[in-house]
Amino acid sequence: MKAVQTPSISVAMCTYNGERFLSAQLESIASQSRPPDELVICDDGSSDGCAEIVRDFARRAAFPVRLVVNAENLGSTKNFEKAISLCQGTIVALADQDDIWYRNKLERVEKAFLSSTVVAVFSDADLIDNDSRLWGLRLWKAFSFDAAEQRQFRKGRGLKVLVKHPVVTGATMAFRRKLFDILTPIPSNDIHDRWMSFLLVARGQFELISDPLMQYRRHEKQQAGLPPQTTRGLMVQARTRGATYHLEEIERFRQLYDRLGTCRAHFPYAEYAREEIERKVSHLTNRAMLPRARVARIPKVLQEAFNGGYWRYSAGWNSIAKDLVIP
Repeated sequence: MKAVQTPSISVAMCTYNGERFLSAQLESIASQSRPPDELVICDDGSSDGCAEIVRDFARRAAFPVRLVVNAENLGSTKNFEKAISLCQGTIVALADQDDIWYRNKLERVEKAFLSSTVVAVFSDADLIDNDSRLWGLRLWKAFSFDAAEQRQFRKGRGLKVLVKHPVVTGATMAFRRKLFDILTPIPSNDIHDRWMSFLLVARGQFELISDPLMQYRRHEKQQAGLPPQTTRGLMVQARTRGATYHLEEIERFRQLYDRLGTCRAHFPYAEYAREEIERKVSHLTNRAMLPRARVARIPKVLQEAFNGGYWRYSAGWNSIAKDLVIP
């Protein structure tokens, strides 16, 4: 019987003015039951002590730690792209500077990739605050990634979920390094995990780990935080997401559509994904072009409701209420 080759694992981390939480995250990586084969950190020109904290950690770490300090600020998306490009492992696990990993995270990730059909994996996480106190809430629940959508993912229908809304958080994700070339360049107007997860699910099997493998920190300086968790918060968000928001989403999906077209040989589910994107764009276009007068919106909203667009590509009744009520 042919032995299963153990993959090598690189951890790609980006830092930027994150000294407050960085040491705790680095120690949690050092404490892994399955240590990484390397840790690659790209610092995006921090003005605090991030770089020095990493250098001190590198002197004590039991695995190679490579620090690159960017000459100019790249922003989160391009900084992660750079960090991943420097990784040499067969598997790349992404890491944020402000979280805390549970001891078995990389062990569970490695186990998932023993199946040659798995191209990527992501897990749930426990939410914590600035002071590392547990919220009593999980990440998937915060993103409304419910049991029905989890079943769809496990049955190979993750595209249906991701075309509706992003549920894969980069800090919980790992993927096969050999696929990086077909994922890049990542458009600067998108977020790296949102872009990569959509393309990866169009490539092959995206494994779910329903156990929380880390603590995901929510704080005021996050670039991309969680959806609002209160009715008031949802209403405030809805008021800020008008036609401009939908047009930006349309542009993002058109970029995915184009990439899947030019690289279709690398994506077995490219045609299905492009068909879903076309329907998503049509739905968003209808929402973006609603009349200003509330009464005049009713026919178009009803049409989208009857054809199922609000449930397949938006938030169902919540989105219908927004389009009918909010100015």
